[in-house]
Amino acid sequence: MADFLGMMKQAAQLQSKMQAMQAELDSIEVEGSAGGGMVSVRLTAKGDLKGVKVDDSLMKPEEKEILEDLLVTAHADARRKAEAVMQEKMKALTGGLPLPPGMNLT
Repeated sequence: MADFLGMMKQAAQLQSKMQAMQAELDSIEVEGSAGGGMVSVRLTAKGDLKGVKVDDSLMKPEEKEILEDLLVTAHADARRKAEAVMQEKMKALTGGLPLPPGMNLT
């Protein structure tokens, strides 16, 4: 019975740490860029879009398609960085233990 109570206590502690980590991920921002920095996108570590910057030279009708592609690329770059931050935080929280497949924390 003592083992079960110990496991329950550990689970409660882990849940508390997970909640704190989720709050921290909301406050961490990453930036992705494309086109040599002509387009940048800021996301929280949880993937929420916070801002977009576009170089004035791309604000021409004939550059519309290029701008659209650069926005997608910059977003993907920022998303990869956000996922890396989340993985790092989870590794620190779980002591390096891998999470079961399909366990999503966001």
